[in-house]
Amino acid sequence: MNSITRISREETSLRQRATQALRTAILEGVFSPGQKLSERELCERLDVSRSCVRESLQHLQAEGLITIVPHRGPEVTAITAQEVRDIYAVRSTLESLAVRGFVTHASAAQRQALRAKVTELAGPGVAAEQSRILAIKNQFYDILIEGCGNAVAGQLLRQLNNRVTVLRRVSLAQPHRLPDTIREMDAIVAAIENNDEESAARLCSMHVRKAAENVLRTMDEPSRPD
Repeated sequence: MNSITRISREETSLRQRATQALRTAILEGVFSPGQKLSERELCERLDVSRSCVRESLQHLQAEGLITIVPHRGPEVTAITAQEVRDIYAVRSTLESLAVRGFVTHASAAQRQALRAKVTELAGPGVAAEQSRILAIKNQFYDILIEGCGNAVAGQLLRQLNNRVTVLRRVSLAQPHRLPDTIREMDAIVAAIENNDEESAARLCSMHVRKAAENVLRTMDEPSRPD
């Protein structure tokens, strides 16, 4: 637990700050799936009360990032293979809907911003920085959500994104995945630029399916015989 930011008491809400610090630690891989969390140690690291930590853990439990295990306490949620399939099935539907909306509603500036994120992802040195890759991908989807014209789909995608970010970290453990991801995202943006709603939605669905397959393959590898 050596990478959690201490909480400033000048902030309006300590609980919100503690929740964000814990969320960031999980998403950045400071805590691993299945890892047990000590309330006492979290209190010391964050410099907040136990009640504040417990409220933050309950909030993250609602987001699916924390699991409160009876008689054992909190631990980082370990996502099962079936949950991966479920998460990516929902993501595929929502993102395809968002892409369709983006083709129709996005401004020229938003289209340019989306293209810029794909270019940035392919830039020199990015492949060596996993945290930067995740940040760029999250920014890409933020732009997509902002320009899709469907607030409900956007809200649901944002709620899903934290668990997807955890899985993206698993997926990026495969060295070949980033070049494939860039090609797939480039094709999606090209279809958007051509105002081809059907192709953009289809390519988006394919991208999500391949991401899911890669996560499942990565999860299965430790159990495979040498």
